[in-house]
Amino acid sequence: MRRSFTYKSFLVFPIIGSFLWHINTPTTNGFTPIIGLGDTLTEAQKRLPENAVRNLVITEGVEAQLFASEPVMTNPTNIDVDERGRVWVCEAFNYRNAITGSPAKKEGDRILILEDTDGDGKADKNTVFYQGAEVESPLGIWVMGNQVIVSQSPYVWLFTDDNGDDKADRKEILLQGMGGIQHDHGMHAFTFGPDGKFYFNFGNEGQTLKDKNNNVLRDKQGKDISLANYKMGMVFRCNPDMTEIEVLGNNFRNNYEVAVDSYGAMWQSDNDDDGNKGVRINYVMDYGNYGYTDEMTGAGWQANRTNMETEIPFRHWHLNDPGVVPNLLQTGAGSPTGMCIYEGDLLPSIFRNQMIHCDAGLNVVRAYPVEKNGAGYTAKIVNIMEGTNDNWFRPSDVCVAPDGSLMVADWYDPGVGGHQAGDLNRGRIFRVSPPNTPYKIPTYNYATTEGAIAALQNPNLSVRWHAWQVLHKMGEKANEPLLKLYLETPNSRVKARAFWLLAKSKNADKSIEMAMQDNNPDIRIAAIRAARQGETNIAKVVRRLYDDPDPQVRRECMIAMRDSTWEETIQLLCHLALQYDGKDRWYLEALGIGAEGQWDALIEKIIYNDNKIKLTKQARADIIWRSRGEKSAMLLGELASDNTVPIQDRLRYFRAFDFVPSKNKSQVLLGIVKQNNPEVSAIALRHLDADFVKNNAESKKILRNLMATLKGKDYIEFAEKYALKEEHERLLMMINKNELSKQASDILFKNTEGSNFVKAIVQNPAKEQEGINLLSAMRWTGGKKQLDMLNAAAFDTKRSLNFRTKAFEFLGGSWGGEDMVVQYLKEGKIDQAFIPAAVKGVSKAWRKQIRTEASKFLSTASTTTETAHKMPQIEDLMPLKSDEKQGLILFKDYCSTCHQVKNEGVDFGPKLTNIGSKLSKEAQYAAILTPDAGISFGYEGWEIKTKDGSIYRGMITSTTAAELQLKVIGGASQKIRIKDIKLKNKLPNSLMTAGFHEVLKPQELADLVGYLMSLK
Repeated sequence: MRRSFTYKSFLVFPIIGSFLWHINTPTTNGFTPIIGLGDTLTEAQKRLPENAVRNLVITEGVEAQLFASEPVMTNPTNIDVDERGRVWVCEAFNYRNAITGSPAKKEGDRILILEDTDGDGKADKNTVFYQGAEVESPLGIWVMGNQVIVSQSPYVWLFTDDNGDDKADRKEILLQGMGGIQHDHGMHAFTFGPDGKFYFNFGNEGQTLKDKNNNVLRDKQGKDISLANYKMGMVFRCNPDMTEIEVLGNNFRNNYEVAVDSYGAMWQSDNDDDGNKGVRINYVMDYGNYGYTDEMTGAGWQANRTNMETEIPFRHWHLNDPGVVPNLLQTGAGSPTGMCIYEGDLLPSIFRNQMIHCDAGLNVVRAYPVEKNGAGYTAKIVNIMEGTNDNWFRPSDVCVAPDGSLMVADWYDPGVGGHQAGDLNRGRIFRVSPPNTPYKIPTYNYATTEGAIAALQNPNLSVRWHAWQVLHKMGEKANEPLLKLYLETPNSRVKARAFWLLAKSKNADKSIEMAMQDNNPDIRIAAIRAARQGETNIAKVVRRLYDDPDPQVRRECMIAMRDSTWEETIQLLCHLALQYDGKDRWYLEALGIGAEGQWDALIEKIIYNDNKIKLTKQARADIIWRSRGEKSAMLLGELASDNTVPIQDRLRYFRAFDFVPSKNKSQVLLGIVKQNNPEVSAIALRHLDADFVKNNAESKKILRNLMATLKGKDYIEFAEKYALKEEHERLLMMINKNELSKQASDILFKNTEGSNFVKAIVQNPAKEQEGINLLSAMRWTGGKKQLDMLNAAAFDTKRSLNFRTKAFEFLGGSWGGEDMVVQYLKEGKIDQAFIPAAVKGVSKAWRKQIRTEASKFLSTASTTTETAHKMPQIEDLMPLKSDEKQGLILFKDYCSTCHQVKNEGVDFGPKLTNIGSKLSKEAQYAAILTPDAGISFGYEGWEIKTKDGSIYRGMITSTTAAELQLKVIGGASQKIRIKDIKLKNKLPNSLMTAGFHEVLKPQELADLVGYLMSLK
């Protein structure tokens, strides 16, 4: 399941953990929560299954029952409810045990069937459908009759029960190659669409999709489904036999589970990097880019860019970039997991026809009632059940049962993810329904048309799947009753289900024609979607609907024109584009999807003929901003140069240059640079190719004049981009003033000319202080050139005592330097006079073994080692009372060097502002004491070795085709060119070494955790 969100993985000495996020308190929007009684229980009592419901806060109009719990099953990651009302459970007892060393079941994880045989709402029968060593922490399950699809990276399994005994008789691989074993950001669950197709997704570790023979699959456009053509997390659709696979959306981080409504619309959640308040809910617009990384380069969201969003939660998704589909809703903090669409009528009306979603991090199950807004949507939050009184409540999935009630899986754990389970022995399933509603499962006679038609109207997907198969197989025999259902049902979603079956019949064209005339725009949208999937002339459909009064219908018309080759394509696109109002971003992005590869012809028709008078000024500018043609550059240049518009409002046009493939882009930008406006010239130079500028005398002169006016980070940005030898002296001046000295030093070492410049100064005794300043600036990097220079300076017997003392101290400033110092000490290569300096240089190394080894060589025993304390047991720490004020002091002393609370501290590890709402006290202690037990995705340590022998270690924050960006301890960034990398290895340990307990006494640990628990 999506579990890379605790701080367990990231406590680095002196860092405190991968704590997560701000918690937005959702509103109940008029629904009165019924307060649970769990606040009267002790911690031990809260953990008991008989008190599970007491710990929950349930919204008005429903109640929760405990359907099943330990010891029958534990650690449920994903569930499905079959047509008989049985709950199928993916267990993950072995979650990450191979990595963390946790106890394991050698026989493997299980797929369970839990059944209520007497209708009392509680499971009284459990069956192990399958258990095998090859099943490791499955994250998705879809049940279809006697077959079950189980998603478990890097595989998707198909299990078949041939004889009806509820035991798998056969298993086979459907897909493979998605993510690593047990990777939370890999393959997730399959679901069934109203079109008879399967929908599924994987997160940003999925990377590629392969068939059962390990061949990379291609999409319907003939492109390999891999990172060569798509980015990060993806959403897919395919036939049940895994053919005609389509990539319907890409560039998500970890989109956990896609849900499809009866119209064919897709919805899902996605989570941010830990601690950045950017969790989101998305409407998945077909073929959309969802902005987790830079669309063109693949750079991470932290990489600097023009027109960057002001707030990190929005910056996280590149929302200001052209070509990024807007988010439906950003929910702030969280660890989003399973989702379904509730199309039943048992629950209160506010939940009907809405997404129902679990967020394990927020301990909540909730809905997001959606309203249409132009070509897009708006949504709000309405809670259903919360673990307010017990933050071990970790809802992992939710499904609709055949009677219309909800089944909710609860992982039940002190933490949530971090690639570790804190509790292996608990797990619950709850049933949510109106009070006093018995669990009665309807039965259908699928052998008759009437029975299958009735089943098609059920809110449960397994029931509808069975009905769909039967009715589709009936062929013409089913058409008349389906048409009757279509015409007579008052439920538009049931109507849509009937339409989809009709659209898959031999009378598809007639059915689509009927749906195009329907009064409900959602049915008209379904008509477009069905026409795209079949043999219907889609051009004819678009011509009929391109003037539709509903912008969402026109949105689907534009999407349907993607990759079209019709003669009248540009005319139709132009007509749709001219209806853009200059305000609706969803509409604009749909236009961008439809116009892909056809922008020049469209721009010609929209901008350069009489049609331009039909667009507002803003609409015209927006379409140019979104365009991707050869002609776009000149038009963007006009907008970027318009001095009647404030420069802040023109930044978007400069950013748009990065997405334009135009050959004359550099000339257009150069024209802007030549304008007598330093502020505008500076922005334009950010987007020009560095070699183009350096090889153009006029532009280079403008650049140098501009750089003379810049200071601080602005100057560093240009100095790094252009690496001009004429700037060496100024960079040296910055180093002498200790102004961004590391960055200035890195720029000097970027090429041979700069390295030689530094070397000449360091080796010049007449410039000793400047040499020392340079050595100090270069000590943090760990590059081979820098270490060689530091090493040579330290052992240069011709230099002064002061110079060599400083060199020995600075030598241990980097990871590679630390290793070098300890090795020299062991080999006796450092003179006694310089040992204190060498040891001082590694005294704050985050690797305890480095500090310990080095300290042994000091002559004063009192300073040789840190005072060690025995590892305390969490159960012994839990009763200790804490002093939050003292905990704050400890946090500032030991944790703020790598973590922030309310933007105070160093931005290296995840932000901890609201960690007290995220994790239980047990989980906080576990993360501090055993950080290696779980390493959160995105916070792994990496060792990068370059071809020149340099060794760098840190976290990878961004990777493009040209360079990799590494965040090193302390928060500084190191850029490494891809072509220079020789080896890239993931470190086996967390970037927080174990042993925090050896620095802090038990009471201090209690104080620290007390402070962390107060951060809510």
